[in-house]
Amino acid sequence: MTTPIDTTPAAPGEPAATASAGPASIEGRSLGRIAWLRFRRDKAAVAGGVVVILLVLLAVLAKPIESVFGLSPDALHQDLLDPNLGSLPIGSFGGMSASHPLGVDPLQGRDLLSRIIEGSWVSLLVAFGATVLSNTIGTVLGVMAGYYGGWVDTVISRIMDTFLAFPLLLFAISISASLQGGAFGLHGLPLHLAVLIFVIGFFNWPYMGRIVRGQTLSLREREFVFAARSLGARGPFILFKELLPNLVGPILVYSTLLIPTNILFEAALSFLGVGIQPPQASWGGMLNDAIKYYQVDPEYMVVPGLAIFITVLAFNLLGDGLRDALDPRSN
Repeated sequence: MTTPIDTTPAAPGEPAATASAGPASIEGRSLGRIAWLRFRRDKAAVAGGVVVILLVLLAVLAKPIESVFGLSPDALHQDLLDPNLGSLPIGSFGGMSASHPLGVDPLQGRDLLSRIIEGSWVSLLVAFGATVLSNTIGTVLGVMAGYYGGWVDTVISRIMDTFLAFPLLLFAISISASLQGGAFGLHGLPLHLAVLIFVIGFFNWPYMGRIVRGQTLSLREREFVFAARSLGARGPFILFKELLPNLVGPILVYSTLLIPTNILFEAALSFLGVGIQPPQASWGGMLNDAIKYYQVDPEYMVVPGLAIFITVLAFNLLGDGLRDALDPRSN
């Protein structure tokens, strides 16, 4: 039996009973808020995101940090090297001290901490620049191939297959080595950065193109695309106003997974001597310099190796968390 409703008028001075006395109303949540709540529950992804933010801040503020703390990546400290030990750093653990927390290199006594900070902006600049270039080309061509289909899809797909057939590492080595002297009015560090961004980004776009093409093939059959067509919208409007906003999630997730790949690629080219050239500090170049000393001074190899490892791991954790958070089928 249900409880009868009390219709007795309220006494003067007493609040009247309202319908709000029942259960609390349900508050709607946007897709962005739902994704944030999912992402926040993944502690590993949150930790990766925090590390990524700190790395980006370190790279952006590298020069101010060096000037404030008096760090110089190219300053020589020959007095910290022992000539009787083959110019190895004086002391244990690569010459660690209060002035040089990570030690000095066994080549010329340069401070490892300042060189790690200096190399951070190089690696992240190349990685982000190459990712933006490859994502731009891959997204535009991928969405066109998936939406128009037919001969457009066939031509773009065959171009993707052609690029994927290139031996990328050998091709990057040959291009980087041939442009070391100067090209396009650029010389030195700007030339090396531009070549690395172009080589890594231009030849990696088919990976993003395939992902965007597959997503577009599914989205073009959705109701909102048919509604746009029925209202007279043409192809370019549907591509850039209807389809691309719905591809932000996959593009963002794959970008966070592509950035660490580009960091490793830049480090590999610098390690092989065709990337960033000395005296500019780079993590791959530091690993190359450490080859001759890793048995007697492993500190010089461990420090840049850990920098690459932590950076790549942080981006991978962030990418996995974003993938789970943006997946509408996840709980």
